[in-house]
Amino acid sequence: MVEKSYKKQVYYLIGIATVIRLFLAWFTEFGNDEVYYRLYAMYPDWSHFDHPLMVGIVMQITTLNLFLKGELFFRLSSVIFVAVNTWVIYRIGTKLKDERTGFYSAILYTTSIYASVISGVFILPDGPQSFFWMLSVYMLVISLPSSPYDKKSGSSMLFAGLFIGLGILSKYTTIFLWGGAALYILFFNRVWLKSWKLYVAILISITLCMPILVWNIQNDFISFTFHSDRVDMVGRALRMDYFFTELIGEILYNNPLNFVFIILGLVCLFRKKMNLKGQQGTVILFLGLPLIITFLVFSLTRSTLPHWTAPGYTTLIPIGAVFIASRQKNLKRLLPVSLVITLLVMVTFLIAALFQINYGIIKIDNTTEYHRIGKNDPTLDMFGYRQLGDKFHEIRSRDIKSGEMPADAVIVGDNWFPLANYDYYIASQEGMHTVAIGKLDRIHKYAWINRIEGMPYLGMDAWYITDSREYDYPDKVFNRLFEKVIPADTINLYRGGEVAKRAFVFRMKNLQELPADVLERNK
Repeated sequence: MVEKSYKKQVYYLIGIATVIRLFLAWFTEFGNDEVYYRLYAMYPDWSHFDHPLMVGIVMQITTLNLFLKGELFFRLSSVIFVAVNTWVIYRIGTKLKDERTGFYSAILYTTSIYASVISGVFILPDGPQSFFWMLSVYMLVISLPSSPYDKKSGSSMLFAGLFIGLGILSKYTTIFLWGGAALYILFFNRVWLKSWKLYVAILISITLCMPILVWNIQNDFISFTFHSDRVDMVGRALRMDYFFTELIGEILYNNPLNFVFIILGLVCLFRKKMNLKGQQGTVILFLGLPLIITFLVFSLTRSTLPHWTAPGYTTLIPIGAVFIASRQKNLKRLLPVSLVITLLVMVTFLIAALFQINYGIIKIDNTTEYHRIGKNDPTLDMFGYRQLGDKFHEIRSRDIKSGEMPADAVIVGDNWFPLANYDYYIASQEGMHTVAIGKLDRIHKYAWINRIEGMPYLGMDAWYITDSREYDYPDKVFNRLFEKVIPADTINLYRGGEVAKRAFVFRMKNLQELPADVLERNK
């Protein structure tokens, strides 16, 4: 098929996928991480405890600085970013081989669960990181194999420095792109070491990252300490269970078929059974593999999360597309059977996930204990909070009217989740404050929010909510702090006509003592 036809098909692909993502962004409730990252937009800073500032900035933009309400507007940037990324990876695939390969790359990207849903619908640091990551890869594919004295190559390197810097402002792991670029230059194109444009590009990235450094200097490098502890391997025993959990997670997150195509493409490339244009394929390897290999090694001794490596896999998607294109015999057919199956897998996954989350079509959890129902069903993390908000409103209105609780009572918790869920689905709807009382490694961003809001304070009354997914009776933390802890009500949350989980509401009367860690942080 001619180039124009492939471009047209890519436009159709982007358009259809965008409509589906907009629906998902509007229809589904926030997950635990999303409601937490919303706090970055509400309380902007140079950086944050868990991640840099970019995810908060893009939410401020799409919500018009929180003027627009609802999940769709908070998530809108992710939907826009993935649409642009689909076009970018089409261009990368085209540069590796031809237009058909670019089209196949766009399809594989769209059928990646990580690229298309996790970072393409949900509002996470991965959304802006994926956007700037793919733009950086595109610029490096243009610049690295070429001479730095070529005008287009030189300007592309400068843009790469810009996008990598913005990517690091989204998520720290974007720094791996500079590591991969450095390795490629050392092994294949040392001429770049003589070019001022390389060093200016690096300087641009460093300059853009200054907010991270400034914030960490102000906060005793707490963010760096937190993340270094997550990957520290010193003195740890070999844990193959962690390794296989990570590997299986990577396969599922990136779509099992996509994973297979990428591996087969890599095998053919290393065995020199696939032809690519110039050195672009080698650049892709150096940009994608270091991140994957690094965290697979980390997973040998400690628990890791599969989405940490996902940008590496999305970088390698064009290699899988080249493999598929090189084995297609009937060129008159728009899509080979393998890609049709991949699309069907993605569609099936989305439909099944939607029905499972909202209707519980498969019974995942068999817990019957009253306070633990739904404990083992992770799909409930994105269900029931809208119901909870409506029913809590009735309880609060009743208790304020009866004089049981004052109107200025806050919602209190000792962990960032599900406190952030209550923050969005209850407190923001009721005009209430949310206060976290606990250790920094449990309350995260709330430690800074407490300081801004002047919370907690002696004499404060509060509501405490815990659900059967994470049931935690308040006496563990709050009995010694409050004068009285009184059970107020139990809320049944229904899914598919059955109780899926329960929420337990407590009245907390008269805060009499501030915990030592709160006093220390407020100094």
